[in-house]
Amino acid sequence: MAIYAIDFDNTLAITRFPEIIAPNKKMVAFAKAVKAQGHQIILWTSRAGADLENAVEWCRLQGLVFDAVNEPLPEQIKRWGNDTRKIYADYYIDDKNMTIAQVESTMNQIKEIMEEIAE
Repeated sequence: MAIYAIDFDNTLAITRFPEIIAPNKKMVAFAKAVKAQGHQIILWTSRAGADLENAVEWCRLQGLVFDAVNEPLPEQIKRWGNDTRKIYADYYIDDKNMTIAQVESTMNQIKEIMEEIAE
């Protein structure tokens, strides 16, 4: 089974931080579906304190209950003997995400520009 780390702001919910405006229905449905299939989900957000509590409660009202919130899964903490602070997941879902392919493409474009400048 896979582990999904899912961001909150503008991923699970449409927000104007700290205001929660509406659910991103497709993402909420996706999170519920993978959880129902036996995968684990982690809420992975920069929210803290009351803003984090509000997000967790909002998710609960949407039918989302997480295996962990802003930390590795309990079994990972036990395995490593501490909280590494770096969340381990198989998939990271975030509105600001950049894939390896996008990074490589950007680097290729930079290389081409630098070669043109050098000529």
